[in-house]
Amino acid sequence: MAQLLQILAATQKCCSLRVTFLLIALIMIFFSYKSYLYPRSQKPESTQADVNLTVREHRGLQSVKLSRMLYRQPQVLTPARKDVLVVTPWLAPIIWEGTFNTDILNEQFSLRNATIGLTVFSIKTYMIFLKQFLQSAEMYFMVGHRVIYYIFTDKPEYVPYLNIQKGRQIIILEVESYYDHWQDISMQRMEMISNFCQERFHQEVDYLVCSDVDMRFSDHVGVEILSSLFGTLHPGYYGLNRTDFPYERRPQSQAHIPKDEGDFYYIGALFGGSVPEVYKLTKACHEAIMVDQANHIEAIWHDESHLNKYLLYHKPSKVLSPEYLWQQQQMDHMHDQEMIFSKIIRRKKLKVLKKNYQLKNWIEEGSGLRLF
Repeated sequence: MAQLLQILAATQKCCSLRVTFLLIALIMIFFSYKSYLYPRSQKPESTQADVNLTVREHRGLQSVKLSRMLYRQPQVLTPARKDVLVVTPWLAPIIWEGTFNTDILNEQFSLRNATIGLTVFSIKTYMIFLKQFLQSAEMYFMVGHRVIYYIFTDKPEYVPYLNIQKGRQIIILEVESYYDHWQDISMQRMEMISNFCQERFHQEVDYLVCSDVDMRFSDHVGVEILSSLFGTLHPGYYGLNRTDFPYERRPQSQAHIPKDEGDFYYIGALFGGSVPEVYKLTKACHEAIMVDQANHIEAIWHDESHLNKYLLYHKPSKVLSPEYLWQQQQMDHMHDQEMIFSKIIRRKKLKVLKKNYQLKNWIEEGSGLRLF
């Protein structure tokens, strides 16, 4: 009898241990599943985007009612734009004013609860452009959405203080620059962006927009640009034959593109996408730049040449029209191109500031912004 009681006690103890282990396993599975659904760390409530939905409970059941949206029905036989190419041969949309509905896109991205990172390099004398860049971004960039400004700089003490919108933050990333020329600094950013994609960006944002700092937003740039990978058409080479693109033509360079290849010529001042895709792009470009340096060769247009090589063989899922990056200084010397653009450009959303590299006297007309 005593032996039977011992067996029963041992069996109960074993069952108790099994139940305990089962509960622990269930708890671990629950939190793992939650982490899968929400891969980035949870943000404070103050940074949550406002989503227009109402949750109601009726007889123990919850119903979610989305806000109504009233807009004109799309006309399948009436294209949004007839004067420009609006889709690539690989079916990626080319974003022009008039080809999208901002209200619909804002609603969809609000439901995704997306956070957008904007990277900008303000190194050495380029620090003078940072304040105007950020002020204009606060007016026009991703209005109504969560944004993190990532400022790469070697002069963190000169980063201006701004009273930014709710749901936005500025993160200063102090870096050292061993270069004096803007071309070298521009190439260095590929390495830095790829490193920070691995170290922190993937935990903090869903999309990255990588921009030059010597520009200002002059009209709304919103979620219409976001996709897994996007590039921006260079206004100076829009509509030209591929043989006239300033691709790197020397076979010795990793950026080499043969004369019988090429889709568009993309500008290096504005590109982006999801964090994993931007990581792949910047890592590949940096590695190609390192190979060229080892072979004592530099691509004709530096990191922009490597960007064009990458986007040729890794097609972007969206392409931004020249409306998203306007270079008036270049257009002043290209009258034929300016005549074309006067008929098709409806809004100039991001403008490159006028500079004179020879005189080291950089100015934006009418702004009083100078560097001597």
